[in-house]
Amino acid sequence: MPGARRWLEPGLSAATAAALVAGGIAWVAGGQAAAEWCWAVGTVLAVVPAVVWVVVALRKGRAGVDLIAVLALVGTLAVGEYLAGALIALMLATGRALDAAAERRASHDLRALLEHAPRSARRRTGREVIVVPLADVAVGDVLVVGPGDVVPVDGRVRDGAAVVDESVLTGESEQVERTVEDAVRSGVVNAGGAFEITATATAQDSTYAEIVRLAEQARAQRAPTVRLAERYAAWFLPLSLALAGLAWLLSGDAVRAVAVLVVATPCPLLLAAPVAIVSGLSRAARRSVIVRDGVALENLGRARTLVIDKTGTLTAGCPRVLEVAAAPGRTPAEVLRLAASLDQVSTHVLAQAIVHEARIRDLTLSLPQDITEKPGRGSAGTVDGHHLTVGRTDLEPAALPGWARAVDNRAILDGAAVAWLTVDDTLTGAVLLRDPLRHDAPHTVQRLREAGLTRLVMLTGDRPEPAREVGAVLGLDEVRSGQSPADKVAAVRAESTRAVTLMVGDGVNDAPALAAADIGAAMGARGSSASSEAADIVLTTDRVDRLSDAMEIAVRARRIAVQSAVGGMVLSVLAMVAALFGRLPPAVGALLQEAIDVVVILNALRALLPARGARPQLEPETEDLIHRFATEHDDLRDAIDVIREAAGLLTTEHGPRASAAVKEVDRLLTERLLPHEHAEEQQLYPALTRRLGGPEATETMSRAHTEIDRLARRINTHLHLADDEGRLRPEQIDDLTACLYGLHAVLRLHFRQEEESYFSLVP
Repeated sequence: MPGARRWLEPGLSAATAAALVAGGIAWVAGGQAAAEWCWAVGTVLAVVPAVVWVVVALRKGRAGVDLIAVLALVGTLAVGEYLAGALIALMLATGRALDAAAERRASHDLRALLEHAPRSARRRTGREVIVVPLADVAVGDVLVVGPGDVVPVDGRVRDGAAVVDESVLTGESEQVERTVEDAVRSGVVNAGGAFEITATATAQDSTYAEIVRLAEQARAQRAPTVRLAERYAAWFLPLSLALAGLAWLLSGDAVRAVAVLVVATPCPLLLAAPVAIVSGLSRAARRSVIVRDGVALENLGRARTLVIDKTGTLTAGCPRVLEVAAAPGRTPAEVLRLAASLDQVSTHVLAQAIVHEARIRDLTLSLPQDITEKPGRGSAGTVDGHHLTVGRTDLEPAALPGWARAVDNRAILDGAAVAWLTVDDTLTGAVLLRDPLRHDAPHTVQRLREAGLTRLVMLTGDRPEPAREVGAVLGLDEVRSGQSPADKVAAVRAESTRAVTLMVGDGVNDAPALAAADIGAAMGARGSSASSEAADIVLTTDRVDRLSDAMEIAVRARRIAVQSAVGGMVLSVLAMVAALFGRLPPAVGALLQEAIDVVVILNALRALLPARGARPQLEPETEDLIHRFATEHDDLRDAIDVIREAAGLLTTEHGPRASAAVKEVDRLLTERLLPHEHAEEQQLYPALTRRLGGPEATETMSRAHTEIDRLARRINTHLHLADDEGRLRPEQIDDLTACLYGLHAVLRLHFRQEEESYFSLVP
């Protein structure tokens, strides 16, 4: 049946169009009989499938718009008004073809979930290890999990330590260390060396199988959706039949009743509303958002609650360097270079982030030697003749030197991980890493609220501290941390009972919740294919702001569909009243109905166009400028770190090292930071002003530039006020420290605002 449907609707559209055109040509050529015959064939072609569609709908308890079309088709054949029948046939066939084309995009299977699930396991019996089917694994079996393997069943670590990547279940990008007797869940990936587990559950009773079942149940239990057209047809159908019956009763003429049915043929519902929705689908696709069918777009336009995952959705999904701290006598750049040199050969996610940051800053890395890596501890080796370690430290917090305790405190406050660097057994520096908030997340949240969402809830498997920080920054209504897949499904179902709910996620652990929501949206560019398969909407680019684009497009497309449907039905009702009193014969009524159709379809096609006041498209030159200054932001992050390091140094000492640190800040300001800010003011902001509607769009940022200039001049003046030997005077320390901390705060805020407001306008 699905295969037949694939060609039935398009074939019927082509056949009815051909019959209508052929009849028109014959009529113009003077062959009225041939024209009538062509139009009658077109009408008959549509009657049979239309009756089938109506029967199927009635068996499901729905009497939709197709019933009016069938009655009109049969009526035109009965009274010989074949032109009217052919026009109605084309309307019906075209509407069904559009609807079928949208439905074919649906793919709600859980294929990727099943593909990820392991099929076999390595079972150890004595000294022999054999591969057995997963179904043969019993509780108590000893299983060997090799590097990169998916843990086949739930179990407990037998000996040593296991380093596993649990992101497939929790959504968090961190790798977790499990020691002897710690539980390990099926579906996680071995990110370290081989280890053994004792099975505590069979495959059928393990965590991953439960996620698959959750997703299947959620999809099966989702409430059936009533299309927009069907809701209007619920009252338009009985009204049309009542007016047709009244016309026949008052006049005793069946032709008059048919005339009422002809003008009642609900093209605004059969065609105009689907055109608006399909136009919305097309426009969303141009914004890298694939909406699987018209039902999903209609529901998205009605959504009032957003439930969203954190990692990979609101955040980047992988750790990045937040800050580099150095011990006295070292520089952040030196610390980062040494750590990255050692970590070049490591596959650990934190090591990769450190190396990536060093390359962004154009640091020259050395080749490491004698590398060893301990799962869960870090790397050790030789770089430039010195013995280095990068990873955890064995020192208790109380035993850390003062600078390191400050770093440890910052890591706790920022919810960051710390990779400590030792050089020749001396603690030398630290790299703070965190999964950062996406630049476009705050603006996206604001736009989603403007589009009609009234409640925003974040569900995450992460710890409470970073989850609360993200929620506070974005102004979310509720934040729930430590959520399992089952918890997410329960939360989504609870929200769905109160309002139409949109769920957004990117991992396998989100797939059941995506399936349970009224509308599921997956970050498909980097997210799990399982989440994409379970979702109704897939964002094919790694940008969360495309979600707000989709929401705005859906709201507008649905509004235009409603306008087209209601406006067309009002005009149809007026025409029905005229036909009721004998003012419209069937053929004329059909032509009038076509005129109404043209009006409502043209209105529906507005959904293809951008909304008035929509975000402007930038010229290529402006996009190039944004890319340039965004790259410079990345390059200048080390300079911002140096400002904070200098401020911290001033709080502990006032000697030559402090003076040298301030001089280095002044040099960085003069040579790098201030030229960047001045270039933005002179090149980027004028270009943005032209496209964003006036100077108001950049006034706040320009004011920040003024403050940066003021603080930079003040710092430079302090250097000129130092004594003859360049040492800072005691009376300068407080104000200079305040200037440095203030400049650091202003620069971080200013960079963040530019990234959110301007740099997020382009990929």
